[in-house]
Amino acid sequence: MGRKKLSMEIINPNAAGIDVGSRSHYVAVGQLPGDVKEFGVYAEELTALGVWLKSKGITTVAMESTGDYWQNLFGELVKQGFEVVLVNGKFTKHAKGKKTDVKDCRWIQQLHTLGLLSGSFLPDETTEKLRTYCRQRGNWVEQAACTTQKMQKFLKFLNFRLDVVVNDICGLTGLAIVGDICKGNLDPEKLAKHRHYNCRKSEEEIAKALHGNNREDYLFGLKQEYETYLFLQKKIDECDKQMENFINAELKKFPAKRALKTTEKPYKRINKNAPKIKNLNQIAYQYFEGVDLFTIEGLSHATVVSIMSEIGPEGFKKFESAKHFTSWLRLAPNNKISGGKILSHRIPKGSNRLKIAFRQAANSIGNLKDTHLSNFFKRVAYRKGRTAAVSATARKLAVIVWNMMVKKVPYLPPTEYLFLDQKRKLKMVARLKKNIAKLELKPEDLGFLPTLIQIN
Repeated sequence: MGRKKLSMEIINPNAAGIDVGSRSHYVAVGQLPGDVKEFGVYAEELTALGVWLKSKGITTVAMESTGDYWQNLFGELVKQGFEVVLVNGKFTKHAKGKKTDVKDCRWIQQLHTLGLLSGSFLPDETTEKLRTYCRQRGNWVEQAACTTQKMQKFLKFLNFRLDVVVNDICGLTGLAIVGDICKGNLDPEKLAKHRHYNCRKSEEEIAKALHGNNREDYLFGLKQEYETYLFLQKKIDECDKQMENFINAELKKFPAKRALKTTEKPYKRINKNAPKIKNLNQIAYQYFEGVDLFTIEGLSHATVVSIMSEIGPEGFKKFESAKHFTSWLRLAPNNKISGGKILSHRIPKGSNRLKIAFRQAANSIGNLKDTHLSNFFKRVAYRKGRTAAVSATARKLAVIVWNMMVKKVPYLPPTEYLFLDQKRKLKMVARLKKNIAKLELKPEDLGFLPTLIQIN
């Protein structure tokens, strides 16, 4: 029998492949030796790269997302009018033979010509700018957390056991005491007077915990860490103001969005590390064009800001379904099947900031009582443990958010989320009804009580 030849259909005839590097980029417009050219990374060389591609009749380009080196090249090619496909490196690493830059760019060009490469998700420019501010703020928060741990270490060396009498040394009581220590006040009685009225420990017990050895070297280290902490808090506040100004400037471009109003949600607690954006409830409702994400129990201010900055209102529309969205977040099981058997169905490794935000929200949902999502969380936790419940609830949250954003479906759970004041009111009404039943009284005989009973 003669040899059979299998040909593949060419999807992108005018395609190029680029192997991105830190000092140079290798560009292939074909598979011949003369079809590969090396370019530098300076601005004028990137412009020359685009001009050379145009001279070869190239209309679409594929490149690997290697570190941060692709961003300037990507922006320049988009500016010159090319269709650019940013590809995950794991889809382009199986070139035959020894690995070289020339072989890599040819292999990328060949795959892109045959239409075998799919692009990675990229947010729009507005979301990308907000993401820069939000991620910079996250870096400052992480550094502030490290500084807090170092402050606590120096306090232990000084035998100031502030961590025993207060929950957070950077809270109102703790920070006031540390600041006074750094000013030179080492009297336990005077330091204990900084106690906030909400602190559970008494002034006497706080004073007992503040009898230290007063070593100068440890006091010097504590003072430096305290000043660093204040500096980092200042930087975090600057990021918050920049984020707020940027969001308000974007909303001013769309007067129809500014006219949208939603209900107040006083039961949503604001964490001390949450972005300090005024009236975030209204701003998020307007930014997402009438989608009220705060109606979902467990979604905090930080989670909503992460959604705004990592994917944006338009980013959800790039995913065909909620399954595609959860798969991109790596919250969906990765079924590996061979021989008709499922070898593994674990969630893939790796995560992005949006996945982390959903998992943190899911973890907080696990601490709630008598809600739709918390009941789901506890059912899964009972069967598979809390770790699996966090992943399952995070996926469920992602599906709910995708449907709200794309299909404009409001969140209407079967079990209504009741905040503390509502629960107290319902318990009081239940007690009144029970007492009325015991005394065999009619509601009309009790004056104001019928109005209260009708609340239920």
